Amino acid sequence: MCGIVGLFFKQRAATPLLGPLLAGMLREMGERGPDSTGFAVYGDEAPPGGFKASLHAPDAAYDWPRFAAEVGAAFPLFGPVRAYGSHAVVTLAATHDGFHAWLVQHRPEIAIFGFGERIEVFKDVGLPDAVTRRFGLGQRTGTHALGHTRMATESAVTTEHSHPFATGIDLCLVHNGSLSNHNRLRRNLQREGIRFLTDNDTEVASGYLTWRLSQGLSLKAALEAALGDLDGFYTFAVGTRDGFAILRDPIACKPAVLAETDEWVAMATEYRAIATLPGAADAEIWEPRPATVYAWQRQ
Repeated sequence: MCGIVGLFFKQRAATPLLGPLLAGMLREMGERGPDSTGFAVYGDEAPPGGFKASLHAPDAAYDWPRFAAEVGAAFPLFGPVRAYGSHAVVTLAATHDGFHAWLVQHRPEIAIFGFGERIEVFKDVGLPDAVTRRFGLGQRTGTHALGHTRMATESAVTTEHSHPFATGIDLCLVHNGSLSNHNRLRRNLQREGIRFLTDNDTEVASGYLTWRLSQGLSLKAALEAALGDLDGFYTFAVGTRDGFAILRDPIACKPAVLAETDEWVAMATEYRAIATLPGAADAEIWEPRPATVYAWQRQ
């Protein structure tokens, strides 16, 4: 079943409203996805030459200080490693491929959940209030964010299988639905150099968009191409460094609501999540049409 939420502030810099508002939206989607909760926040930019890596360790008692010493000997670090139990965010001067290769050799137990100049990704098993408190969503600032509550239907209930999936630089995707051709697509994308952590079909959709964007397509064009290449039923919400987009499949059997004011754009699986936002009563509200890309970009 699953629940999706997204919030994109159009006209302002990073705002402290983003975290608490997204946490409230996720709370409203708890009944749709009791298995796990996740979110991606686009916050302050990393220093020039730096990238943020959102990391996941096997347990909440992981020795992040020791990890910080090891990674700091290999790459220039910008500030301390920020630890949140099993998760941590490190800002460093390294390419995604270079850092991934270092992890495989030195810390293969660590997974990269997100990588980019602005994105930070957190996800775990549990209901929204528990997960958002665990990772401090209510204290986070940013310009836009995506969230997801999951009811597992096609893969295991684990942290790794939770949404969002972030396979590209500053790209993440959340999904309500199911893809029927994801195994074939995964094999094809692996030949193109896309890496996957799980057998989840949503990770394949994220990998597909990563591949299309690497070909030079805009986010809107990549999603339009997905209409011909992805089989199944789906509602996608996608975030990029400065963008936000929504797509439903041509049948559009999965629910979705969009709302827009002069200040923000919001998307949710059900209107009750949007109703928590300031100004929602005066927003333009509509159901996104099937096979139609809705996209917003901050210059």
